[in-house]
Amino acid sequence: MSSGFDLPEGTHTVILGVGDLNGIMRGKRIPASHWDHVCKSGNALSIALMAIDMTCDVWDTPYVNFDNGYPDMHLFPMTQPVAVPWEPGVAVCFGRAEGMDHKPVPIDPRQALVRQMDRARDMGFEVNVGTELEFYLLDPETGQPRDSGIQVYGLGRAARMEHIVGPIRQQINECGIPIEQSNPEYAAGQVEVNIKYGEALQAADRVVLFKSLIRQLGIAHGYLATFMPKPFFDQSGNGFHTHYSLWKDGKNVFADNGKINDIGKSFIAGLQQRMCETAICGSGTVNGYRRRQPYTFCPINTSWGYDNRTVGIRVIEGADSAVRVEKRDAGADANPYLLLAAEIAAGLDGIEQGLTPSDPTTGNGYEEGIGDPIPTDLPTAIELARGSDWLRDVLGEMLWELVLQQGERELEFFNQQVTQVELDRYLRTF
Repeated sequence: MSSGFDLPEGTHTVILGVGDLNGIMRGKRIPASHWDHVCKSGNALSIALMAIDMTCDVWDTPYVNFDNGYPDMHLFPMTQPVAVPWEPGVAVCFGRAEGMDHKPVPIDPRQALVRQMDRARDMGFEVNVGTELEFYLLDPETGQPRDSGIQVYGLGRAARMEHIVGPIRQQINECGIPIEQSNPEYAAGQVEVNIKYGEALQAADRVVLFKSLIRQLGIAHGYLATFMPKPFFDQSGNGFHTHYSLWKDGKNVFADNGKINDIGKSFIAGLQQRMCETAICGSGTVNGYRRRQPYTFCPINTSWGYDNRTVGIRVIEGADSAVRVEKRDAGADANPYLLLAAEIAAGLDGIEQGLTPSDPTTGNGYEEGIGDPIPTDLPTAIELARGSDWLRDVLGEMLWELVLQQGERELEFFNQQVTQVELDRYLRTF
């Protein structure tokens, strides 16, 4: 009897995974002979997967801790397994987490976005999101680019990187993630890849899988692929831009004759209202805030404008189907479930409450931006999120607490370090 998730012919191993607290895909490799059992009964692994930091460190959290023994949950397949082109006989499948009580796991970040999708549906909207992610392809031994100089959009640079970026476009597309385009970005070794827009929950799932596949494909081609927000302070950071449009009865409700309308502007106003207190969802580490600097094409305030890359919220107009709102502040390491849940919740609030945004910024958003400053350091982001009952309600209390605990642990870790820069500067001068 078929499980409903049949394997491609010749499959001997299935990769089954979910996104963790940081949107990193984690799971197991399963022999094809065991696949039917997994489809019916799930695959057990510790709920700690949802409560570890990016280094896999654990700590006592309200939901999973030493007192309750870090109990199990089960992973079930959620998508049709697809062949991994660069690993013959291996297929990959995106999963869903279920507690031992057969209910969703309260600290599963995906559930925060599920709730906002249910809310949007109740309002009569389908939320579509297009995602843009930047990343570096580096030498795994040195951690440095293999080329030099800035060649943004350079077709010569693109040709030199085609041996790795070509397979990214082609083979990841074959894995079910629709890739629209790629280009060299504003630093040596930096690439941007655009994923075709889709329903928000599907878009977030695709980002988690995309980042995992990029890392795996990088390994296959001898590269270290990193979505670290700011690996080099004097070079371009890695951003995660989100493009929103709301649809109803097959029409983009943000658009009137190719222009953004009052509904779209209320969505913008909602984003503006919550952009500061939700910064933690777009940048949860010390490094994430190193890219939030003036004149870096990363915004530092809540300003918005038309086709303006210096503001926090950029409006793109054109055909009705193309009218959308781009939010530009998140780092490429952001968990897409947390990011999209917070942004969509804010935008829907704006529509429900009939909010009006600030005047648009028509010039340099770094100097003339009409809006509030957004956090440019982790302590401020933590403080604002700790004080946000709104964010706690959007994420759910246990997940909200977990996200903040991780941020506080990251900050404590960095505060306990003496860096090489300090030693070089001060050891022999004082």
